[in-house]
Amino acid sequence: MSALKDRLRADLTTAIKARDEVRSSTLRMVLTAITNAEVAGKEQRELSDDDIIGVLSTEAKKRREAATAFADGGRAAMAEKEQAEAAVIADYLPAQLSAEDVAGIVSAAIEQTGAAGEGMRAMGKVMGVVQPQVKGRADGGAVAAEVRRQLG
Repeated sequence: MSALKDRLRADLTTAIKARDEVRSSTLRMVLTAITNAEVAGKEQRELSDDDIIGVLSTEAKKRREAATAFADGGRAAMAEKEQAEAAVIADYLPAQLSAEDVAGIVSAAIEQTGAAGEGMRAMGKVMGVVQPQVKGRADGGAVAAEVRRQLG
């Protein structure tokens, strides 16, 4: 079993014992999402730590989007709840890359693929090189925006 999944389960037990409602409900939701990912498809499989980080990233993104939607809709209490859940999930994600780090990775990928003069047609090629390097450590939208900016 994955070390990250073990850590999530142990932290869930601790949160339940401490009566930490937000943390325990968030960890239950995350563990359910991981289980759903394991049984999705034609056959059941055990997720690796990288796969679990992907699930966590997806769940964190859902929380950020929901918090924004609730805040725009004037439902501050729900927005705060979603932000609290996102903060709990963030504890299990790798440290996020800064904008400068992303820019450096993108420029190195453009150099590596030789896509400097191709413009936007090379976006897929560059993203293919960049994505594995930033997976779980940077927002995909921000990475795509940086690639677009550097490709012109």
